[in-house]
Amino acid sequence: MKNRELLLDIFWEVLGSILIATAIYNFAIYAQFPMTGFSGIALIFYRLFNLPVGFTTIILNIPVALLCYKLIGREFMIKSIRCMVISSLFIDYIAPAFPVYTGSRMLAAISTGVLGGMGYAMIYARKSSTGGSDFIIMACKALKPHLKLGTIAFLSDIGIILAGGIIFKDIDGIIYGMIINFLFAVMVDKTMSMLNSKKVGFVVTENGEMLCDAINDCSGRGSTILYGKGGYKKGEKQVVLVACSDKEMSAIEKQVKNTDEQSFMIVMNSSEVHGEGFRVIQ
Repeated sequence: MKNRELLLDIFWEVLGSILIATAIYNFAIYAQFPMTGFSGIALIFYRLFNLPVGFTTIILNIPVALLCYKLIGREFMIKSIRCMVISSLFIDYIAPAFPVYTGSRMLAAISTGVLGGMGYAMIYARKSSTGGSDFIIMACKALKPHLKLGTIAFLSDIGIILAGGIIFKDIDGIIYGMIINFLFAVMVDKTMSMLNSKKVGFVVTENGEMLCDAINDCSGRGSTILYGKGGYKKGEKQVVLVACSDKEMSAIEKQVKNTDEQSFMIVMNSSEVHGEGFRVIQ
């Protein structure tokens, strides 16, 4: 199980790093955007001193990692260091092998925001990060769990965008940077919601135990029987509650219909499900 989780972590970290590296090197560098996060600081050093973006990002991460270690924990730190190295290698050595976009700055900004936001979300979803401002973001999330990651990232990166625009006297760049930052925030929240989303079904029935067995047979999912009362005839009812994936819900809907034609089923989207068989809060 641990090996499987490790492989999944690395898979999503590599995929996310590819998108981030593409966003930064193949779209943002040529367009000279003041970028967000430590990547934005690294881009400033790249434009001023021609220092490699990935290498500079690693150097900038060291003091922040030491300061945030207690808040973010050992496991998150280890994952982040691994992902930071992967993403830095992709930025410095893999992305340069692909063509650089040289067209419209607006299209480059949109591509940077969408690709980068998706990449970061894939990494965040595996409880990891690329370090830098991510350490600060996750530390804030630990202190204020109700805040969305995209919102924290948006607020933390405004200063870096303004600094980049002021240093290079690029007012248009600041505007493009804000667009990128906004797209980052939206794509992080939307992509994480999509990756973590599940279905929740409520089945109103008089044959609760029979439906629970049928649901378990077709999907392997456990279910819970709640007790209710009909609002019209005042009869006693059972409500079977089940949480599952989209694919499993399709099979459950058919099984419920075949098992109890008189049942009444409601299917809802759930942004997150925690517990056995799903994500476990650590």
